[in-house]
Amino acid sequence: MENLFKAHIEKVIALTDDEFKDVLSHFLLMNFKKRDFLIREGGRVPYAFWVVSGLLKLDYADASGKQHVVAFAMEDWWEGDYSAFFNQSRATMSLQALENTQVLCMTLQGYNNLCRNLPKMTYFFLQKANRGHISSQQRILELISTNAKERYDKLLQRYPILFQRVSHTLIASYLGVTRETLSRLSTS
Repeated sequence: MENLFKAHIEKVIALTDDEFKDVLSHFLLMNFKKRDFLIREGGRVPYAFWVVSGLLKLDYADASGKQHVVAFAMEDWWEGDYSAFFNQSRATMSLQALENTQVLCMTLQGYNNLCRNLPKMTYFFLQKANRGHISSQQRILELISTNAKERYDKLLQRYPILFQRVSHTLIASYLGVTRETLSRLSTS
């Protein structure tokens, strides 16, 4: 796990062994079983998560109670309810394990300490935030400017493994279509 995490960070910045030990000391390794919640809507959000192994889904329940999948997170990805995490407010989304999942967890205090004491980690987190922001904007643009078939094809092209690991119901929710529409898209 440590080698995977160091390699993940070193895609953006170089760390000495001592610096990496310091970084790692700000994280807690946790295991979750399939269906466990890491974050529940309305609850506290003490951590941001980096996925060591497994698969997560971030979802939002609208006013009618309908669940909307906002994101999936698999190995080597970060996930969380970042608004609640950084603002120390209640979660507006839920984060659930779709498989047995192992994550590295970081508190806001740990994040702030790393940024304050190891400035290159500030750059690392900035790059991760920028990439996440870009991905979110691309997802929004795809939702408003492409049809369901185009969204399906792009998701399949980008993340074919998701279609083997995630139920069709959840993929349909992520794409903003019904399960029946997804069935038609996958056969056309």
